[in-house]
Amino acid sequence: MKNFKKIIRILRNIGVIIIILLIIALFFPTWTPDIKGDNSISTLEQVEINGSNLEIMIRGNDKDNPVIIVVHGGPGTPEIPYVDKYQDLLETKFTVVHYDQRASGKSYHFFEDYSKLSTDLLVEDLLAMTDYISKRLGKEKVILMGHSFGTYIAMQAAYQAPEKYEAYIGIGQMSDTRESEIESLNYCIDQAQKAGNTDDVVYLQGLTEQIKNGDTVTPRNYVMKYGGSARLIDNPDGDNIGVLLSSEYNLLDLIRYNYGMAYSQKMLLNDILENPLPNIVTKLKIPFYFVMGKYDYDTSYNAAKKYFDMIEADQKEFITFEKSAHYPQFEEKNKFYEWMSDTFIK
Repeated sequence: MKNFKKIIRILRNIGVIIIILLIIALFFPTWTPDIKGDNSISTLEQVEINGSNLEIMIRGNDKDNPVIIVVHGGPGTPEIPYVDKYQDLLETKFTVVHYDQRASGKSYHFFEDYSKLSTDLLVEDLLAMTDYISKRLGKEKVILMGHSFGTYIAMQAAYQAPEKYEAYIGIGQMSDTRESEIESLNYCIDQAQKAGNTDDVVYLQGLTEQIKNGDTVTPRNYVMKYGGSARLIDNPDGDNIGVLLSSEYNLLDLIRYNYGMAYSQKMLLNDILENPLPNIVTKLKIPFYFVMGKYDYDTSYNAAKKYFDMIEADQKEFITFEKSAHYPQFEEKNKFYEWMSDTFIK
């Protein structure tokens, strides 16, 4: 009986310790690593933008350097938890601004009303964010960079307010969504057949009509499985362990990350499927660049090139990264840094 009571006390103490550790993990302070230098900047904070508190991270060796605003993908998958390890070179010549979009990551607030969340609202947020960053860092214009779903938002902002931006860069550029998804599906089926994965083939073939009708997208776990997402790195988006181990996110932020991703995708995917970019933007008044990994099947390389060819602009360039899939800026970060420096550092 004494041994039983002792075991109960031990279990109770373990339970208390676990609860304490969970509370610490939930509310553990977050930060972004310091950058040394008299004019450097490395900050992680929340600011009110267009009526909502959005998390921003600003990093760079010299605040006087050209400023890049990065618009993350998803919907609902912020890059703040992992991006600093990929942009260390970029930070030497640029000041790089990331923000968690409304209802995403650290910008997801449990008691905020997101019932009016739309891609149009996210474009408005980006334009307001641009004004805030330009004023804060003393820049007349900034470089606008979108990645994946972020290109859907960023390209519309560049179209609506070209006077705010020096140039637009679309990485993993979205295009005709239905065309891109059909190509993605066919790629996955082809790769599954080559690998002899009959179950995958049958399942993916069963999605054909839905995807052709624009009702859904190719499941990203299959695109990832068959090398159409990332090839030279592990896929960084949705990596819960990696997010939790970052200094920028704690356990509460990880919970918000997953809630926000699910909610954002539920609210925004129809916008993308029903209103593809080629129906919205066919001309840009600023220089623009599409940076595409050759093996990208999250946002089809071929569909992006077709869209690129139809856009009117005085200056445009399509850049292919031969070894990459959907994350050329991370998978070939040295090449990306060199291209950015050659293009924008005078």
